[in-house]
Amino acid sequence: MADRTVDVLDATLRCLLRYGARRTTMDDIASETGVSRSAVYQYVRNKDDAVRRLADRLHAEAMAAAREAAAAPVPLADRVFGIASAKVLLASGPFADSPHAAELIDEQARLCGDICRTFTEDLHGLLTAVLAEAGRERPAEAAGIILATTIGLLAVGRTDLLRTATDALLTGLGTKRLEGEQQ
Repeated sequence: MADRTVDVLDATLRCLLRYGARRTTMDDIASETGVSRSAVYQYVRNKDDAVRRLADRLHAEAMAAAREAAAAPVPLADRVFGIASAKVLLASGPFADSPHAAELIDEQARLCGDICRTFTEDLHGLLTAVLAEAGRERPAEAAGIILATTIGLLAVGRTDLLRTATDALLTGLGTKRLEGEQQ
């Protein structure tokens, strides 16, 4: 028998987007997968395990995209935009129209908040490394500003401004203060 874990997690995603984590049941996941409930237990321990494994998979896919952007042989602005876009990637696609997406991608989520926080910390580390490699001043602070801006744009539904924002931040973060200028 082939490992159907991917099928179970895909079914979990469809159920979560439709019903949310609280209302989704193992029976829902089994029905969506096309197997019995006992068969689902061969691949996941319980509903919480399925949700966490799904969240982990989604965040790992987004992190892979961020790492690819960081390593790309393109200008710094394109690399930074690509890394920040990984955060947006999680909120787009199937999540765009679901009121339940936050249960998988919000740092405050009961089941997956730790996965989300680790993802954001890893993005921060990746941005910091890319900015440091490019010789930017205070790369950790700059990375924090870029992530905060990305999160803010997500919150107000204006991810279309991400490229403009990252370009503006890089331009502003790349300039040194004039002598005597206030911090």
